[in-house]
Amino acid sequence: MVAPIYAASQHRPRPLPLFLELLRRETAGDPARLAAALAGLRRYQAAPRPAPPPPAPILARAGRAVLRDYGSPRDPAVLFVPSLINPPSVLDLAADRSLLRWLATRGVRPLLLDWGTPTPADADQDIAAHVETMLLPLIDALDAPPALVGYCLGGTMAIAAAALRPVRGLALLATPWRFAGFPAAARADLAGLWTRAAPAAIRLGLLPMETLQTLFWQLDPARTAARFVDFATAPDLADRIALEDWANDGPPLTLAAGRDLFGRLFHDDRPGRGIWSVAGSAVDPARIVCPVLDIISSSDRIVPAATALSGQRGGIDTHVLALGHVGMVVGARARAALWEPLADWLYRLP
Repeated sequence: MVAPIYAASQHRPRPLPLFLELLRRETAGDPARLAAALAGLRRYQAAPRPAPPPPAPILARAGRAVLRDYGSPRDPAVLFVPSLINPPSVLDLAADRSLLRWLATRGVRPLLLDWGTPTPADADQDIAAHVETMLLPLIDALDAPPALVGYCLGGTMAIAAAALRPVRGLALLATPWRFAGFPAAARADLAGLWTRAAPAAIRLGLLPMETLQTLFWQLDPARTAARFVDFATAPDLADRIALEDWANDGPPLTLAAGRDLFGRLFHDDRPGRGIWSVAGSAVDPARIVCPVLDIISSSDRIVPAATALSGQRGGIDTHVLALGHVGMVVGARARAALWEPLADWLYRLP
């Protein structure tokens, strides 16, 4: 699919001034390392960008969200629910790194939910409202119950949908449910970030992607700087550029969804405590009667394994990887580690 471009490549990473400050801090006392990181940054910004895969046709709409169809109507539908953070194109990143297009050759019909771009008029739309007004209507628009595959925060939302609608199966990819499983320091940092970001978000009615990007950098600033040091000498940047561009693109969150993310989820852990309400009632994973697969990673720095639903509820198939949060979906080992086990599990669904 074609992801919106929100900033010229020479202005990435976003926000560039804060990224440059991060590089300065992480290379303090090492001028050669700073020079290498800046050379990598220039190389990344100047690199040519190949054309993205063509967009898949739209099957259905609900509000600003659309459902894109990657497969054949003869095959059973599998609805992919991406996170609200960063574009859904990570599931269709390039011709040779598209989980969706690959699955379409394996006897399933991948359908991708694209949440669209909110405006200030959507300020009151919290995370539950995204499920209620977009995800559930798109499920209802299909001829038969689909399987759901949720990635990251999209998996959290897919759990709510599977508790409210009959679905054939639910697969979770790097999905947080017990938010108390995040390190205490990270949750404290998030609370501080929201305190600083809230006044501007309230005025805008939106939480800009740049604010969220600074959060991801803070989770592992040394690794962020090291990526650009590597860019200076890496023989081939094509795959890395596509992924870095994806990480630096994306629509904002609505004000209410941002407040939800930092408050009700990270601070209060309402899902993990059984008090997160969607469609008028608390989401109870015990109400999910379909088969559930939880794919988690022991080395995920973004969504630690301790946050997984499988740690709270029995009867879940668990598949443990040792890949990064994004690498498990698009990395060099993703096909063997995640794509093939996921396809096998989907194929066995009744």
